[in-house]
Amino acid sequence: MHFFQDPHHKAVGLMLAASVLWSTGGILIKLIPWNAAFISGMRSLIAGIALFVFIRISGRKIRFNRYSVSTAVFMTGMMFAFVVSNKLTTAANAIVLEYTSPILILVFSAVFLKQKFMRQDITAVAAVFLGISLSFFDHISPGHLAGNCVALLSGVFCAAMYVICGEADMESRVSGIFLSQLLTAAIGIPFAAFDPPKVTLTAVLSLIALGVFQIGISYIFYAMALRDCPPLACSLIGAAEPLLNPLWVFVFNGEAPGVFPLVGGGVVILSVTGWCVWRDRFLAAQQ
Repeated sequence: MHFFQDPHHKAVGLMLAASVLWSTGGILIKLIPWNAAFISGMRSLIAGIALFVFIRISGRKIRFNRYSVSTAVFMTGMMFAFVVSNKLTTAANAIVLEYTSPILILVFSAVFLKQKFMRQDITAVAAVFLGISLSFFDHISPGHLAGNCVALLSGVFCAAMYVICGEADMESRVSGIFLSQLLTAAIGIPFAAFDPPKVTLTAVLSLIALGVFQIGISYIFYAMALRDCPPLACSLIGAAEPLLNPLWVFVFNGEAPGVFPLVGGGVVILSVTGWCVWRDRFLAAQQ
């Protein structure tokens, strides 16, 4: 129990919970035979409702400032860039290039916030990127220049979102996430006109699960985690998301992961765990 009483440890737990919820997106989206943009829009509409309920119940206000607006723009850009990149390149390329975000967080934080990072931070980032690359090694393919560029842009947006959210207060952070859902819904829902959806109970239930849990509650956990967990730490812990996707495929489809995903996942888990232990000891020594 003492572990979860420590604010930093609680933040790590919240970020892990967010990663688990994010990772359910792939398996749930497969159950919805609709246009990808329309799915994104409807998912965000439901998530926006869930976030609005949270804002009202928690007694917070919706803030319009540079932090909330910037968060909304970058988060929306990240989500749509990832969807588009999955159409233009392989899913593996899209995931690996989006998860250049920890590297970019180091760069953005150093350039814009004048933060200094230690050798252990850089080593952990490199190891996590290597692990994710190994996890999808047998699916990464050359070519697809346009899709790879959009996927890399998704990583840029993701890194910017983490850095800005890390600087914002809780109300601005949650407001930005809420506004992003409204913006995504406004952009995505009109795509139903190009490919009218076939409504089924499975599709509707999957969509509700995506909106409430995979986006709504997960981003509440994410916003809470950032109070006591810096952007780089949250980003590294968030790397659990792509590693858990094969687990859900195995559980629900019986498709066992290959050697590369197991090795890559082991590298990521060991790297993040080792880095978190080192960081705990480093912070304790500073006090």
